[in-house]
Amino acid sequence: MMHRRFVLAVLPLAALLVAAAPKRRSAPPAPPSPPPPLLPPASIERVALVTELGTIELTLDGAHAPISTANFLRYVDAGRFDGITFYRAMHLAWGDQPNGLLQGGLRDPRQLFAPIAHEPTSQTGLSHKAGALSMARNAPGTATADFSIMLSDLTGLDADPKSADPEAQAGYAVFGAVTAGMDVVRKIWDAPLSQTLGEGVMRGQMLEAPVKVLSARRLPPLPAPPAPPAP
Repeated sequence: MMHRRFVLAVLPLAALLVAAAPKRRSAPPAPPSPPPPLLPPASIERVALVTELGTIELTLDGAHAPISTANFLRYVDAGRFDGITFYRAMHLAWGDQPNGLLQGGLRDPRQLFAPIAHEPTSQTGLSHKAGALSMARNAPGTATADFSIMLSDLTGLDADPKSADPEAQAGYAVFGAVTAGMDVVRKIWDAPLSQTLGEGVMRGQMLEAPVKVLSARRLPPLPAPPAPPAP
């Protein structure tokens, strides 16, 4: 959560019934466009998610999490994040509020690229701090297009190599952070929840009305800081 589809060209039945007519074969359909390559990202990449409730600006850390960053940008550049939704808001009752995360992504499996390798925080040095951007997944190595934004510090989602639990050992893959628009993230997170949607632990965490991302586009790089004056 890739299917390669093959199309068979079939001659019309009428052509088989008219022996005197020259046989004409229709041109085969054009093959589907190949997915954009998973290109090495720059050290810092910026993306704007324009949602129904406002704009969220993201900074992706291609230096420390190149696989997850390149994967996210591939969906952006292919236009496959246009129309996705934020659909889950996990509210944690303990700790300082707001406490939890917001999750969004691409719910159509036909639009997914191949899963990516897992980049644990023990390898990247990143952490699930408030505003962090993290890949959603099932087992490690299954992440595709779904991602989460932390509303609070949730460092328990970081990889813990000393844990006896394989899931805790792997943790989740942080690859960037929200750098503008956390008020929009909070507004979406505060939206009404359904008491019936969702399965398992996600029951009661699904938004009653998912919030649509109208567009996802790269932003120009920030200008380099001025060089220090010569001594």
